[in-house]
Amino acid sequence: MSRKILGIVGSYRKGGVVDSLVDEALAAASQQGAETEKIYLIDKHIEFCTNCRTCTQEPGAEPGECVHDDEMRDILAKCREADGLVLGSPVNLGYVTAVTRRFMERLVCMAYWPWGKWSPAMRDTARNKPAVLITSAAMPGIMIRLTTGTPKALKTLANMLGAKPIATLCVGLIACQAKPTLSNKVRNKARQAGRKLAH
Repeated sequence: MSRKILGIVGSYRKGGVVDSLVDEALAAASQQGAETEKIYLIDKHIEFCTNCRTCTQEPGAEPGECVHDDEMRDILAKCREADGLVLGSPVNLGYVTAVTRRFMERLVCMAYWPWGKWSPAMRDTARNKPAVLITSAAMPGIMIRLTTGTPKALKTLANMLGAKPIATLCVGLIACQAKPTLSNKVRNKARQAGRKLAH
């Protein structure tokens, strides 16, 4: 049975750096026989979390039920069915994009946190699927890791979805051109990471 690899893009620019590298990773996984799919968060109806904690009250390994009737439930189902994830967001003002953050906040449903408890507990602590994390910024790539919260946020996102990162791509200096082009070196890194997801 072929592995299912799901890409989630938190960029506002289709065809941009992050989106293109997610494509490279998914294409490489597909060439290894994996079944791939990509989700653009900007195209999905995802309401803001109001921190009502309704979704955290009932015990169990399954995500808690949210009061919002939107597309989040379907996205979570795809995440749980996937054998591997590719998660991408550029750096916006030192962090992931707002649409990525909105998605992250809704993942409180992955925790059991009944009233009276001081802190939440993850419903499922297993990290049994691999994830590739992709981000980009105007600053040099090393500075993305040292001065922004984006790589850590993407790692947290992966962990909450039951995944463990196997590769993190931080692509810097993308503001040198109006329409930045990706080097073969960067593309090859994304494809190498994608191939790992398919095994």
